[in-house]
Amino acid sequence: MKIAETYSHLNGLEFLLVHKPELWSEVQNVIMEIDGDGCKTKISREKTMKGKLLYSPIDMNRLFKAKLEFLKWSESRVSYWVTKNEKIIRKTLTMPPDEQKKEIEEGGDTPIFSYNQTDFVKDRVAIEVQFGKYSFVAYDLFVKHLAFYVGDKIDVGIEILPMKSLQAQMSSGVAYYEGELYNVIRQGRGVPSVPLIIIGIEP
Repeated sequence: MKIAETYSHLNGLEFLLVHKPELWSEVQNVIMEIDGDGCKTKISREKTMKGKLLYSPIDMNRLFKAKLEFLKWSESRVSYWVTKNEKIIRKTLTMPPDEQKKEIEEGGDTPIFSYNQTDFVKDRVAIEVQFGKYSFVAYDLFVKHLAFYVGDKIDVGIEILPMKSLQAQMSSGVAYYEGELYNVIRQGRGVPSVPLIIIGIEP
C-alpha cells in the first residue's frame, strides 16, 4: 500500500515532523509494507458486485496490527466516570478518574464507569486504522482521539483510511478519505479540538 494523501488538522503532522519524526517514519514504513494484493481475498455476496474479488478489511487490519505491535505500538485505555448531571460532568471533566467518582457521589448522583480504548498508542501518539462503516470514523475523530488528548495521554491522533479508489474495491458502506476530509473541514478549523493526521491509502 502507499500513502496517497495526508491532511494535517491543527498542525498534527507538523508537530510529529518536529518532535517525533521517527514515529512518522514508522507509520509510513508500515503502510508501505502492507501487501495490498495479498489482502484481495473477499468474494462479494452483494447484488451489485456478486462474485467479485474485493479487499478484505479483516486481512488488512490483521497486517496493520502485526506490524504495529512488532514496533511496540500497543493498546491503551482512558477511563472516566459519567453521570446524568451536566454541571457535575463539566466540573469533573478534567479530573483524574478517582476524583471524578468521588465528586459525582458527593454531588448525590450515581457514577457510571466508562472508557475509551484505542488499539495503537506509542510515545503519546495514537493510531486508528479504520476500514469500517462511516460512523466508526466519526467516533474515532470526535470521541476517541479527543478523549485521549483531553486526558493528556496523546499529543496527536492518526487516522488511516482508504482512498475512494481503494474503498470502491471493498464492501459497501466503508468510509473513505475524501468523504471524511470533507466532514472534518465542514466542522470548521478548530473542530475536533485535537491535532490529527488523516491519511488516505491506496494500492
